[in-house]
Amino acid sequence: MKFNLSEITDVIKNRRTIVPEMYSDRKIHREQIEVILNNAIWAPTHGLTQPWTFTVFAEEGLKKLSAFLSDTYTKKTPADKFSELKLNKLKSRPLLAGAVIAVSMKRDQTGKISELEEIEAVACAIQNMYLTCTAWGLGSFWSTPGLIYSAEMNEFLNLNPEDKCLGLFYIGYVKPDIEWPKSHRRPIEYFTTWVEK
Repeated sequence: MKFNLSEITDVIKNRRTIVPEMYSDRKIHREQIEVILNNAIWAPTHGLTQPWTFTVFAEEGLKKLSAFLSDTYTKKTPADKFSELKLNKLKSRPLLAGAVIAVSMKRDQTGKISELEEIEAVACAIQNMYLTCTAWGLGSFWSTPGLIYSAEMNEFLNLNPEDKCLGLFYIGYVKPDIEWPKSHRRPIEYFTTWVEK
């Protein structure tokens, strides 16, 4: 066997969504983020278009992201849909993270690859980020608030109109008093059809 499959399986099975409220204030180093992103870009990509782009918010940049998210939510949300709880999460979560990476899909200008296939490639890159964080013992959280799909978000991230932000990826060390979350999945029999004849 080329790699240790049991270790790879353990990393996959231990991947969890861990929200910023569970993070400590321990610093995430730039070199760690670079490893996470280097693993992200080895995701499968149709036609080798490599449609991902990353904007890393760290240190003072986290305040800029917090202000943008809370201000944009306040401006864009009608009074009957406005939630103080949601506003507070958008404002506080970047400030609780060691880093936040806005992960976006940059459309292939030739149009040879469909948008859906480009989105799928970026989602695979995000899974690589999740697994790298898990292997390192870092908490991570792929957040997709509705405002990330807005023209304001594209402008904030310097994206073209045809591009899309597909998520905010929060990273942080888990507080020492918090146990790594457990989970389960239904057996594959619930989801699998075998065609052998």
